[in-house]
Amino acid sequence: MKVLKLIPIIFISLGIFSPANTVYADTDDPTNYKVLSSTNKKLSITNVETFLKEGDALIKAGEFDKAKESFDKARNLAKQLAGFYGDLNASFRGLDARIPKEMSEKGKKSLKIWAESNARLAAVYKRKKQPEVAVPLLVEIIRLMSPTSSEGKEAYKSLVQLGFVETPYRGL
Repeated sequence: MKVLKLIPIIFISLGIFSPANTVYADTDDPTNYKVLSSTNKKLSITNVETFLKEGDALIKAGEFDKAKESFDKARNLAKQLAGFYGDLNASFRGLDARIPKEMSEKGKKSLKIWAESNARLAAVYKRKKQPEVAVPLLVEIIRLMSPTSSEGKEAYKSLVQLGFVETPYRGL
């Protein structure tokens, strides 16, 4: 067993794990190793916001199909992020309290933007006279954010307007 403990020491002394062999994300700048921490990268809440802004601009231009695609991309990315943050939160729970705390905060942001994406997508489907597609999105908003949140209240109000439910929520 003592021999196994010596192996990393031998590798380090021979220079096999030296910083010279380290691969960086940006070869021009070895200090830039956090590939996804930048605001313009693909796996970020900022990118979800970009898709939403793009969709809003397309709505103003009257291009509803392209806007739907942009809102759908935002929704899918937000859903992925929420899942990743949730998985990391659960994996590190009980090991290092800082990591679950960070993942919980990021997870809440991704859930909120996921709900926003759903709301915009549902609005497009309502406008296109496709309430059967809007209803699951609205129900998902309530599930994600709770019926008492402002997003949940608005989603339920839309479900009443569509005739999917009849009983108005008194918390409105």
